[in-house]
Amino acid sequence: MSSLRMPQSLASRLKVETGEAVLRYELLEEQAHSLGRAGRRVEAALTALREHPGGDGRAALLKTAADAVWGFFVQREIMGLRDRNAVIAHYQIPREVLVRLGAR
Repeated sequence: MSSLRMPQSLASRLKVETGEAVLRYELLEEQAHSLGRAGRRVEAALTALREHPGGDGRAALLKTAADAVWGFFVQREIMGLRDRNAVIAHYQIPREVLVRLGAR
């Protein structure tokens, strides 16, 4: 009966990780989770805005949506993700929200 061995090219990659590597991984993992939470806030704010019939309360929903989108854009930029067009298309961010994202 023969035993299977891991290819040496893979074995060298699986060395015991240093504390720095573990920390780097955990930081990246937290960034991903944080970005996901921010994306869900954007989705919820935009959904509330789209479902609002208009009139009273719309201005507050518009502000909430603009704040969520602005925060999401800032977080993405910090992570080096600067393509806003893809995000705008994906979340279908309305122009009335985008015009409120000026300098803060």
